[in-house]
Amino acid sequence: MTLIRLGYVAMSMNLQNASPSQTMTYKQFSSIKDREAAIAKLERIARSNLENCLRLLKHNVLHEIHFFRFSSKLIPLANHPDLRGWDFISPLKPELNKIKEYLEEHPMRVGFHPDHFVLLNTSDTDVLKNTFQTLKMHRDLLRGMGVDPVHRCVLHVGGAYDDKEKALEQFIHNWGLTPASLQEMIILENDDTVFSAADALYLCEKLGVPQVFDYHHHLAHHERDWQEDWERIVSTWSQSRLPVKMHISSPRSQKEYKAHADFIEPEMFMEFLQGIKGTVDQVDCMIEAKKKDDALFRLAEELKGEKGLDWVDETSFEIT
Repeated sequence: MTLIRLGYVAMSMNLQNASPSQTMTYKQFSSIKDREAAIAKLERIARSNLENCLRLLKHNVLHEIHFFRFSSKLIPLANHPDLRGWDFISPLKPELNKIKEYLEEHPMRVGFHPDHFVLLNTSDTDVLKNTFQTLKMHRDLLRGMGVDPVHRCVLHVGGAYDDKEKALEQFIHNWGLTPASLQEMIILENDDTVFSAADALYLCEKLGVPQVFDYHHHLAHHERDWQEDWERIVSTWSQSRLPVKMHISSPRSQKEYKAHADFIEPEMFMEFLQGIKGTVDQVDCMIEAKKKDDALFRLAEELKGEKGLDWVDETSFEIT
């Protein structure tokens, strides 16, 4: 028996005017001649994003959703070089505290997935510094929300830079330069082009990092059957306080196989579930579909007709 919990990414298709990713470009920021006024505007946008984030958490509780990914765009320009040293946490403490109090009352698995420019295997010193700065921003936000940062931040391995083996070794080298407080946040995901589940597993086992298995990415790019590595992938979570985490999405079409569809194909997901049932106590499945929570609701509705699934609540079930 395996418990499956479904989650979704960043924003809702059902809540109006609730974007947690409102932003401001650097050009807009720099056009405001009074720097203090410009920063105050950034803080107003960030405050609105956090208020909407709390609305999303309440929406999740209403629908018994226990797994949610925060937007990495909560604080506009937080990692811009011209704003280094900006203390965005202090003015946002009231909003962060409200999220903290709500999560204490309604526990939920939450985390981040920073954008593609966060590269731990880069050989560019400036890019690596910016990566550390961005990861620090995520860590500070998690702490501000009262969330233990350990294993809350999903990263891809990075770029191949024309030599995949060298790029893997560069990741290991840069890992030694990464502060321990950032290392402990990180979990690694396979991608759909360069670094397969087997490649990510190599790093995860070598560095003691949990692996997030992306099923769609695996189908698009792999060297061997995922079930050959599944037991080892599960084992990378043995020292974590959190359950195994995976990503699920469906191809937009055969022609655009790597692109994410609006919804999840239930047959594709069920095939995966049949392969893992009984191998692990719990798996949290993050739905990466264009229709966000609508995709979650549709998938749950479609799966309710499947045999062998015992529903615990609206979005969680046991597969036997």
